[in-house]
This record gives sequence, structure tokens and C-alpha cells, in this order.
Amino acid sequence: MGFAEQRFNVNLSILFTELPLLERPAAAAAAGFTAVELWWPWIDSPTPEQSELDALKRAIEDAGVQLTGLNFYAGRLPGPDRGALSLPGEESERFRANIDVATDFAESLGCKALNALYGNRVEGVDPAEQDALALENLVLAAQAADRIGAILLIEALNKPESPLYPLVSAPAAAGIVAKVNEATGLDNARFLMDLYHLSMNGEDLPSVIEEFASVTGHVQIADNPGRGAPGTGTLPLEELLDQLRKAGYEGHVGLEYKPGDRPSAEAFDWLPAEARAAR
Repeated sequence: MGFAEQRFNVNLSILFTELPLLERPAAAAAAGFTAVELWWPWIDSPTPEQSELDALKRAIEDAGVQLTGLNFYAGRLPGPDRGALSLPGEESERFRANIDVATDFAESLGCKALNALYGNRVEGVDPAEQDALALENLVLAAQAADRIGAILLIEALNKPESPLYPLVSAPAAAGIVAKVNEATGLDNARFLMDLYHLSMNGEDLPSVIEEFASVTGHVQIADNPGRGAPGTGTLPLEELLDQLRKAGYEGHVGLEYKPGDRPSAEAFDWLPAEARAAR
């Protein structure tokens, strides 16, 4: 099959970041892509002014691209934070305040996937207390996603780069997916399979795909080492994506890699221009 058979989208929070936020959708479209995804763009505000939301909505619509994935508020990302929903106190409250804002924004653009990063462990706080809070907040997020016909994504990160994040394996993240689905009865929580993070954890990627493809709602890629474009490292990404397709995964593959020391528009030479539009 190969790369040309996949449905790619571009993560505008890691690619095209040399441009202002509102210029990135058009830049992705100019590079030949028709689908994009975003981390929560307003890292300091879970509840930005409606005018800011409207401006980003217009930029996406004017560019003619589809928003296919959006993170809930996750604290300072990029930065030291890895989510807010398991952090007691103000950050958990900020996450809850963001749930309807992010969901309504996603609905306004037909986006059907919302990613909820779990959050780091907090020194002096019982992990069981954090896990209980996380489940409460994930249930609220899953219910909000269900309201707009969307799925809730739960992601495994990698331990070397996120040492305080508790979900650093495919089984750990998939276990939370199962708990959320059991708690809500909605069955709309899914695993976000980021092949870069899983490879950094030393997981056997073909085995992960075999075991967890059926509960996977979204896939993201970057090569390893370096988190660069496919072909800059040693991961057999084309083969792995073929395996995912054969296992039944038909969703988008998010390009969540660093462009390196070149403009983002030049970081797609591994993918023929005719294969960039999502089908």
C-alpha cells in the first residue's frame, strides 16, 4: 500500500509554527493538505474570548481545510505540562471550564476527535487521588464529546521526555480507555496511538498494532530518533501504517513531527503532493 494510501492530516501546533496561528491553516492548504489538527492553541487560557475562537474558525474555513482533531486544554504545551485533568485544584478546574468551550469549537467545524492529555504526577499527591480525579474529568469529557458525535482520545506519551506522565505504554493508555468506557457506557473513548512515543518507550510496534488497533481512534507519527519527518530516523513507518490499515484502521494519520532547520513547507518531500489531500 504505502504512504500514498493513507489519510494524513497536519498538526499545526508543531508544523508551520514559524507562522502566526491564523496563517497556518492556509499554509497547510498551500502545501497540498486538506485536513489539520491542533493542540489547544491558547495555552494560557482554557476559555479564550469568543473573538479569538471565531478568528481561528474563519482561518480554518477560509483555507478550505477540515479540522479533524483538537486537544482539550492541557496546560503549557509545548512546555513542562502534559495535561491538566489529573491535577487537583486550579488546573483541574481549568480543564473542566474548557470542556464545553473546546467541544463547541470542535462542533462548529465538524471535528469528531478530542484528545485529553492525562497530566503529570504531582509531588506529594497520592497517585490514586489523581487517578480518581482523572476518571471523573474524563467521564465529563467523554459525555461532552458524545454530545457532538465525537470520540475522546487518550494518549500514551514517552517516559524519557515525559518522566512524570503515568501513561507511558500502550497498555496503560488502553487501560484508561476501558475504564472510561465502562464508567460512561458510551463506548466513545479510544486510544491515540502515537508511534513516535511508543517507539521511544521501546515497545514492539507491530505487536502494539496487533493488540490495540481495534481500540485506536487516531494515529500520529514522527520518526525516531529526532522526532523528524519520515525517513529522517529508523522507524519503518510505511510498513507500520500498512499494518494498521490491514488491521482495520481507517482514520487519519497525524503528522506530528518537527520540520528541523527548514521551513515547514519543505518538510513534506517524503510524501508526493498528490497523496497529501485526505480522502
